[in-house]
Amino acid sequence: MDIKANLEKVKKTFINQDCLLVAVSKTKPLEDLKVAYSAGIRDFGENKVQELQAKQPEMQGDVNWHMIGHLQSNKVKYIAPFIHLIHGVDSFKLLKEINKQGKKVGRKINVLLQMHIAEEESKFGFDSKELNEMLANPDFLNLSHVTIQGLMGMATFTENKDQVRKEFKGLKTLFEELKGRDLPGFVQLNDVSMGMSGDYLIAQEEGSTMVRIGSAIFGERD
Repeated sequence: MDIKANLEKVKKTFINQDCLLVAVSKTKPLEDLKVAYSAGIRDFGENKVQELQAKQPEMQGDVNWHMIGHLQSNKVKYIAPFIHLIHGVDSFKLLKEINKQGKKVGRKINVLLQMHIAEEESKFGFDSKELNEMLANPDFLNLSHVTIQGLMGMATFTENKDQVRKEFKGLKTLFEELKGRDLPGFVQLNDVSMGMSGDYLIAQEEGSTMVRIGSAIFGERD
């Protein structure tokens, strides 16, 4: 498995070179992360809190750690001191807990709100109604230790490219609509994160600013 060659291959196919590549390193050994690091990767995505905790002290200090999996509220405290970005914020309860833990460690924690864009039931995320309810909730204004960097969504796992494109288009439309609203200062909306190994090119065509790529770099999951 030539991680460096895989990375070069992936980067060459990028339609938007400014799109951030988050290397999904979940289940992969530290040696693999170090190879990717030496090839220029600084953003690594993990989906388990204990794996993040184990790997973070073993890597260089300039690594940006991304929590890309489903995060339980009771686990936030373990990653609050160092996490760069939490991708899957799918409830107001979780957002409030991240804010609470950010306050405890004295830092603003960057998050993405996960929208449910897929037709599959298994995917987590807000629907439009839940999102609007949260934005209208007076308690939302009290969030002092989070920065909402943007939105994240995962498309349906399907061979139907038109469906995937439609779902990504919908997320980008919502993102642009939110940018036009009068929202508090901690809602910055810089990023729309969509696209993984199988659909990142469609995602980039539809305006993704951040893609999460694992198997195309590190090979299939261990």
